[in-house]
Amino acid sequence: MPAALVQRQPERTGRDGAAWFSTPAGAAVLASETEAIRRALAQRPGQPWLWLAAGPAPPHADASGLVLNGTGDRFDGPLRCALPLPLASESVGTVVVQHLADICGETAHLFAECQRVLVPGGCLWLFALNPLAPYRWRWTRQGPGAREPVSWRRRLRSAGFRPEAVSQGLGPRWRIEQAADLQHGAGLRAAFLLRAEKRLVPLTPARARRALRLPGAVPAALTHSTGHVMAQGNDDKWQ
Repeated sequence: MPAALVQRQPERTGRDGAAWFSTPAGAAVLASETEAIRRALAQRPGQPWLWLAAGPAPPHADASGLVLNGTGDRFDGPLRCALPLPLASESVGTVVVQHLADICGETAHLFAECQRVLVPGGCLWLFALNPLAPYRWRWTRQGPGAREPVSWRRRLRSAGFRPEAVSQGLGPRWRIEQAADLQHGAGLRAAFLLRAEKRLVPLTPARARRALRLPGAVPAALTHSTGHVMAQGNDDKWQ
């Protein structure tokens, strides 16, 4: 008999997708990624970091970075904003995108902003759901969409990144449980990690873009002590 084809589930975006990560099945995936994210945020000591999470991200005591929770078109946390991010260009050393790309209807804008705020040679850590995992049935028609690593590599290259050739699988396979160990390749794990470096020199010559300097933008310190701030003049939404 021919092998059964894995049909791609309809994608959901926005609050519907983010809500799945608050369920027990989604929370198990997020918990499996905690240790990898801790390593990501400690990768470049002395440089600020940015953590963009779908669903609830735990508070982080390190005041050198900024954690924002996304619902597909808006961010909440110490800052309440939309894209473009109210951060100076080339102001952070590491960006973690934790499943936000799984619920974003238009990822090109998201990755372009990650590329803009990263310093040259900075690293993007992309955590995404694996559409080939048996665990996919826990989010099908009730949660976010998913793409294979090759698709994300193509999108990251278009945004000015140099992605790693091999992803790392993590998270549960079928049962709802925490599984933090990393494996070579996505395999049948619920999620995978794909790292990408911001290219120092673009693949093709391009007109230099003026650095974005928004009035009242958050400085490179990215402090948590500012409390909840509404970003001014930042009403753009993802399509």
